[in-house]
Amino acid sequence: MNTTILLFLVQDGITNGAIYALLGFGLVLVFAVTRVILIPQGEFITFGALTYAALSSGKLPGTAELACVLGFVAFCMEMFSMRNQFTTGRFVRATALYLFVPALALVLAQFACGGASSVTINIVLSLIIVGPIGLYLYRIAYQPIAHASVLVLLIASVGVHLALQGLGLLFFGAEGMRAPPVTDVAISIGPLRVTGQTLAVYIIAICLIVGLWLFFGHTIYGKSLRATAVNRVGARLVGIRTVLSGQIAFLLAASIGTVSGILIVPMTTIYYDSGFLIGLKGFIAAIVGGLASYPLTAAAAVVVGIVEAFSSFYASNFKEVIVFTLIVPVLLARSLSAPAVEEEKD
Repeated sequence: MNTTILLFLVQDGITNGAIYALLGFGLVLVFAVTRVILIPQGEFITFGALTYAALSSGKLPGTAELACVLGFVAFCMEMFSMRNQFTTGRFVRATALYLFVPALALVLAQFACGGASSVTINIVLSLIIVGPIGLYLYRIAYQPIAHASVLVLLIASVGVHLALQGLGLLFFGAEGMRAPPVTDVAISIGPLRVTGQTLAVYIIAICLIVGLWLFFGHTIYGKSLRATAVNRVGARLVGIRTVLSGQIAFLLAASIGTVSGILIVPMTTIYYDSGFLIGLKGFIAAIVGGLASYPLTAAAAVVVGIVEAFSSFYASNFKEVIVFTLIVPVLLARSLSAPAVEEEKD
């Protein structure tokens, strides 16, 4: 191995690590606020990537119709929960959130498919379509069992993952898709040639990290999420709506997964089930961070990306085995050092 190959491998590892860091942040956020291990995070990657690819090719993505169906189901569940305490404000909010938003996204997607749309429009539409799906899934699958044990929530996540994976096959088929890059700009740094897509990954990852830091540190909703993560019962006692916190957490996680998919799909072919494996690597970073620490999750994600890049070069047949083996010593160390505690009961 010479210096040029070494630099290319490090560049590839950092690029992948930036994606895994974003996914790890989404997993940490959702678990901290709702105690849900978000296995369907991989499906948000797939849906975001394939929705963007479909819009770029002038096709109407099935996720736009899925958002309408899920929104209608969530609306019906919301109306059923309001049967004894109906309020006009809550009805208007539910109508706008569960019916108007997905319907508007479907209309905009149909309009965009009818003519030539720009990359920016396709990215925004992908976020509007896939992002709310996370919120609707929380209302349908997780909110009714929000007080269940972590094991029950994990089982629910597995069920949601399998359902979404089947829907992905139904909407997009078994063949993979790719999309045009966000930008065609490229720069050369010594022997390295950094493409515009790689630069977009770095810039967007940094912007999202800074944005999350500002959100959690300087906004009321962000501080409410942090309070809910520290103590759900205490948060409710001081007037924080933990249900709203869960909705925001799932919306952010789905949006982060969508952005990650959009960044990945120009660089590699994405299939209906590709997101699961990518999401698992973000899960490794989140586990190393203890499902609590964002800086440690980011550092672990970069390590995972670099290990994956070097494993691909030296032992490509075993790269997945090597990457997932990283989690074994971490889990062993945590199991030996963590004291036995009883699960918090709401």
